[in-house]
Amino acid sequence: MADIERARRLRKKETWAEKLMWSWLCGRRFSGYKFRRQHPIGIYYLDFYCEEADLNVELDGSQHGFPDQRKHDTAREKFLKSCGIKTLRFWNSHLRRNAQSIRDTIFNELQARAPHPLPEYTRPMKPERKC
Repeated sequence: MADIERARRLRKKETWAEKLMWSWLCGRRFSGYKFRRQHPIGIYYLDFYCEEADLNVELDGSQHGFPDQRKHDTAREKFLKSCGIKTLRFWNSHLRRNAQSIRDTIFNELQARAPHPLPEYTRPMKPERKC
């Protein structure tokens, strides 16, 4: 129960970057993939986790540039990798200016790990028959 309470507290204290990312990912808006915020795995809380693709999306503020935090992040990623979970990391400061590139990276990784058929409107048109 403590895990769930801590996850709820973390969700209530979102950064601007987490709010922006969640607006992209919530409600299966992202090509039908379901994401969870602050999902507990072991001793860690994943920023945005898609169970179907075993994909974790992490947003990093400036504190992630310090050696101690980088060491912690490396240990965390090693643990998650041992669970079959891939982590994508993005700097908060890049979210707005590289939004499309970041969304493309997430989409491509999701499709590589748990492909969804593309919507009809995104597929190439079939040539019309002449007969």
